[in-house]
Amino acid sequence: MSTFPPVDEQMRILMRGVDFGDEQTRQNMEKELRARLERSQTQGRALRVYCGFDPTSSELHLGHTVPLRKLRQFQELGHEVIFLIGTFTGTIGDPSDKESARQQQTLADAMEKAKTFTTQAWRLLDPIKTVVEYNHKWLGELDFGDVIRIASNFTVQQFLVRDNFSKRVEKGDPIWLHEFFYALMQGYDAVALRTDVQIGGTDQLFNLMAGRKLMEAQGMEAQTILTFPILVGTDGELRMSKSTGNIIGINEPPGVIFTKVINLPDHTFRNYAELVTRWSQEKIDSMLADLQAGILSPQDAKAALAWEIVSIFQGNAAADQAAEDARRMHQGDVPSDAPIFTIKEAMNILDLMVEAALANSKSEARRLVQQGGVRLGGVVVEDGMVTIEASEEQVLQVGKRRFLRVVPGEGLESVVS
Repeated sequence: MSTFPPVDEQMRILMRGVDFGDEQTRQNMEKELRARLERSQTQGRALRVYCGFDPTSSELHLGHTVPLRKLRQFQELGHEVIFLIGTFTGTIGDPSDKESARQQQTLADAMEKAKTFTTQAWRLLDPIKTVVEYNHKWLGELDFGDVIRIASNFTVQQFLVRDNFSKRVEKGDPIWLHEFFYALMQGYDAVALRTDVQIGGTDQLFNLMAGRKLMEAQGMEAQTILTFPILVGTDGELRMSKSTGNIIGINEPPGVIFTKVINLPDHTFRNYAELVTRWSQEKIDSMLADLQAGILSPQDAKAALAWEIVSIFQGNAAADQAAEDARRMHQGDVPSDAPIFTIKEAMNILDLMVEAALANSKSEARRLVQQGGVRLGGVVVEDGMVTIEASEEQVLQVGKRRFLRVVPGEGLESVVS
């Protein structure tokens, strides 16, 4: 018979960060989860826990890691975790956080983007203890009669009161019928997987509740749901999303991740510390108190946060190097991983900046020079007619953090992206 940690210990770990935006819902779900864990203890049966991820992009970002971290906690407590890839729901597009319809994609598109999902997920989940599923396996088998029967459990009014849909109604913007189906399909995932617990963001509450309703309609015990706050993006306001371009990808180079984190708005520190770090709540509370008292500066707090995040996905050595590079850049030194651009003959600085992707066009490069944002060998470039000779290595700096080693040689070795 399987053994699990004491229920009180499991509850303390699993309820950290949970937020429903409604105290009554929280109390109900907390009571349900405790009852399931107690039954699990008695029966020696692991809970079946899942979260779904739609392959709207081939890259996972920090926002995805919030539910992944909770899944890992369930694993470490001895429960069964299902990593569900929404290869069918991903063709519809989740409207939960959108005020316009998502662009649809084909199943082939979704499958292609999903190829690297599991490899990235293994940075947080234990691959030996994880079940990987694809929801096109059951959703693609439903016939029209099945869809009608599923839809008969819901009213149009239930959908129209959702914040994102109600805003579109007020503005007179269209709501496409297929967008209603998304919640039905996601809800059916819970039926197909026969799950005990589903995890998601607070924006997913309606969809997760749909799963409970469909399970009850099938005579099954409704799943317990746990929802978590949304991780804001690098802009500090909007949800982290590929479509808004405010993401921090877990596959990005360590220096890029580190730089993005230390450049976050100061007010995002709590959001990131509580949702994406391994820190204890006691440590987070202590840092927040020090920030409030002025003992800890926001920049130092974000530097510690950046090191922690890089360490999680790239390791301590990469985090140490990224921190050192950030320090050197702050002092005007060249980071160790600065790209190299080789030239075999003299080049105009504007042309070089465009070829090395430091500027999108010569006019943009010229504007950067005029603004005093370009340095060659540590000296501000004041004239766009400057020529860089192919005689010795020189360092070109654009802005505060983009460096390029220009060296004599044959061809292009690497460029700034």
